[in-house]
Amino acid sequence: MGPSPPKTPAHQRVYEELREMILFGDLAPGQPVTILGLIDRLGAGMTPVREALRRLTAEGALDLQGNRRVVVPELDRATLDELSFARLALEPRLAAIAVAHLSDRDIEALADTDRALNEAISRGDVAGYLRGNHDFHMGLYRAARAPLLMALVGMLWLRVGPSLRVVCGRIGTLQLVDRHEQALLAMRGRDGAALARAVADDIRQGIDVIGAALDGRQI
Repeated sequence: MGPSPPKTPAHQRVYEELREMILFGDLAPGQPVTILGLIDRLGAGMTPVREALRRLTAEGALDLQGNRRVVVPELDRATLDELSFARLALEPRLAAIAVAHLSDRDIEALADTDRALNEAISRGDVAGYLRGNHDFHMGLYRAARAPLLMALVGMLWLRVGPSLRVVCGRIGTLQLVDRHEQALLAMRGRDGAALARAVADDIRQGIDVIGAALDGRQI
């Protein structure tokens, strides 16, 4: 037997678990986050919980208010517009760069992820949809080998995730449109420009869903 893989340090484990809770909407917009509550929920010590809160506040995923109360930020129209601008500037570019690095095996792995995502949509599994959508995009973007851009995109997704979970919970998954097939066709054709357009269309669809909810319109 080979050596055991190194154990993830407690502070990193707590950070990653709390990050996923925010990203996939386990913590709702406006929900307060307390150290004692996280210690109980994550089975962690106070020091790693404090460190995770500090890191996620610095990334904009949590908001430290004047009374030292930490909450999940609520999304307003102005912030959504900023997020839309940033995502449309970065993500299609990452996708276009990624094309040159994708192997046939990579593309088929993304296709498998998309099939699982479609199954989640058909059975009304909001959590499965959100995770599958995230895995599809991040799996594509990682192929671009651009860690700085990936870090920026990760922060943008953290700001959208909680609100997207709320909206999907209201409207159900069957009203969501999976535009990844268009992206997969572009990948198989090694067409970076077409892939960038497909990713941009997919981003706009998600932003429109959240925007309609913020504006009180029907989806």
